[in-house]
Amino acid sequence: MVKQFQPSALQTFRLVETRAAISVVGLGYVGAVSTACLADLGHRVVGVDVDPLKVAAIAAGESPIHEDGLADLLGRGVADGLVTATADIARAVAETDVTFLSVGTPTAPDGGCDDRHIRAAARGIGQGLAAKHDYHVVVMRCSIPPGTTMKVMVPAIEAASGKVAGLDFGVAFNPEFLREGVAVEDFRKPPKTVIGASDERAAATLARIFEPVDANPIITSIEVAEMVKYVDNVWHATKVAFANEVGRLCKPLEVDSHSVMDVFVRDAKLNLSPCYLRPGFAYGGSCLPKEVRAVSHIARGLGVLLPLVESLERSNDEQIAAAVRMVRATGARTVAVLGLAFKPGTDDLRESPALEVMAALADEGIALVAHDPAVSADTRIESQLAYVAHAAPGLARLAPRLRGMLRPSAADAVAAAEAVIVTQASAPYRDCVAAAGKPVIDVVRLFRDRADQPATVAGIGW
Repeated sequence: MVKQFQPSALQTFRLVETRAAISVVGLGYVGAVSTACLADLGHRVVGVDVDPLKVAAIAAGESPIHEDGLADLLGRGVADGLVTATADIARAVAETDVTFLSVGTPTAPDGGCDDRHIRAAARGIGQGLAAKHDYHVVVMRCSIPPGTTMKVMVPAIEAASGKVAGLDFGVAFNPEFLREGVAVEDFRKPPKTVIGASDERAAATLARIFEPVDANPIITSIEVAEMVKYVDNVWHATKVAFANEVGRLCKPLEVDSHSVMDVFVRDAKLNLSPCYLRPGFAYGGSCLPKEVRAVSHIARGLGVLLPLVESLERSNDEQIAAAVRMVRATGARTVAVLGLAFKPGTDDLRESPALEVMAALADEGIALVAHDPAVSADTRIESQLAYVAHAAPGLARLAPRLRGMLRPSAADAVAAAEAVIVTQASAPYRDCVAAAGKPVIDVVRLFRDRADQPATVAGIGW
């Protein structure tokens, strides 16, 4: 779980007020900027790289890359005696308190992450730690698959050093969010500071380093921090692709795409916000499915390819299919469904993904019982069916039998079933399934803290 760093924990480890000496391994884009900016915060920084040209440039106070403001910072750092550079990684580690690892992680031939530079650097870091007796923190900053820090880097360091992570040295993952061209400004004013750490002392050490630019870092697990970096960049790529598809659709319609997006981004309540950005169940209702199909239909009529938009329905269908597979895996022949409408607080059954799950299970001969606090025998199911006659096959197949499946309470529905699927988040449903003692497929994350989730409960994305 993500949590805010507790100041009291930071105070516990402020044994000295002197700034940490830092080694930065890898003087590419991230490493060079980090070296300069950390020195600008008053740290003594040793840059390390196997490329003699990069080492020479940093040592001379010259930028190895074109980046606004970087050359001035490096020049000042060298002049002040805060920036040096070397090819000797072991010595750099031995003479510093914290090591940032920022080596390249190119795409491997199979499309995955090539971690050979991480392994090589980790061995050098381990050799440096072998010569030390003081506590040291190793900070991974590369974009890597979750688990790489602890399963690839740490074993290599331990093997080369003879020391144990979490005991003899701390480990952290600290993703960078630096945009090329404005990287120095992004370092000084970060959108967020994420620290995944192996222990509290490592977290406190990093929090102390970044305190001048962000006094409230987000402290989490190493694996979450690793994944955040990937998710951020994939989201940015999605935004670029989405905006470009809007442009391709608007042009043949003679609509100004920039004006459309200028209006779109002014909505900070829904469009640019946390809304809709939590793993859960499939989207449904009278708007989203219909609008996605409509836009795809318009584009096809214009001969415009919108693969991102057109893939949304396929992705949504896969979420429904995943729920069906999970229910099927329980082996239950009678299933209770808690939540029929597409979202809580409404009796709107139009294109509800819960009904598609129920239809698929019914087709396999599984008996169904259901409960929804807003849906009763008086709900006008037929009128809703007419609205989605061409779009909701699940509702169409279930409509004649749906009233007969309803039970007066969630407890009654659960008692009559061998397994349960919950599609709406509510306290009554949470309490009901917590005491159920039978398999529960929770597609809405009823239990925010995973430690509170009963062993009988499982979700699609957690």
